[in-house]
This record gives sequence, structure tokens and C-alpha cells, in this order.
Amino acid sequence: MKTNRAVLGLGSNIDPEENIHKAVVIIRAEFSLIKISSFVTTEPVGFKEQAPFLNGALLIETELDAAALKIRLREIETALGRVRAENKNGPRTIDLDILVWNGEVVDDDVYEREFLKSSIVELIPGFTF
Repeated sequence: MKTNRAVLGLGSNIDPEENIHKAVVIIRAEFSLIKISSFVTTEPVGFKEQAPFLNGALLIETELDAAALKIRLREIETALGRVRAENKNGPRTIDLDILVWNGEVVDDDVYEREFLKSSIVELIPGFTF
């Protein structure tokens, strides 16, 4: 099996410390967790009438392919109480996204949000965008 390396973005603005901790525990149990970035508080994007977010990232290795990993991340979000509402920028218990897949940026938000770039560089020093 091929081992893939991914940077996962984590964010929450509903009990963020608790929900991010729970997500990290699940991810650590299922994948090879190599490194955890520092977490930062960020203002909401798109829908401003909500609490700030706590955001950071994880560097993992997995034998899953990108599609299977994305499905598993959605399952973890659901298990942690994420409700997919019409407003995709609304409050959430947890948001898990694949930011980098095998050295390639796969989420366009990385180019728009400085905190995502900072987390990636913290996990992979010298990473170029």
C-alpha cells in the first residue's frame, strides 16, 4: 500500500477546545499523526454573526486515498455533532479539510487565508505555494 501524506485543517467555533481535542484523539487513533500545528483564533469568514474560530492543522500519513480520506473526515465531523446547514459558513462543532495532499495544495482556501498557509509552513518548513 502506498502511504500518502496530508495536511488536515481543523476548525471549530462551538466548544472549540473540546471538539478539536476530540477530533485529534480520533485522528491519532486512526492515522499516523506526525505533527500538530499551533492553533490560532480567527474571525469568521462569510457569515460574521458568530463566535470566532479556533484553527490549526495536522500532518498525517495514511494508506487511504484522497477520496476515502475525505469520506472518513466527513464521518468524523458527523460523529462530533457537525450539522450541515444551508449556511456553509455558519457555526460548527468541527470542520476537517484536506489542505495539502502529497505535497500539493488541494484546497483553494489556502490561497485566501493566511492562517492556513502559516499552519502548513509550520508543519512542513520550506513548503512553497
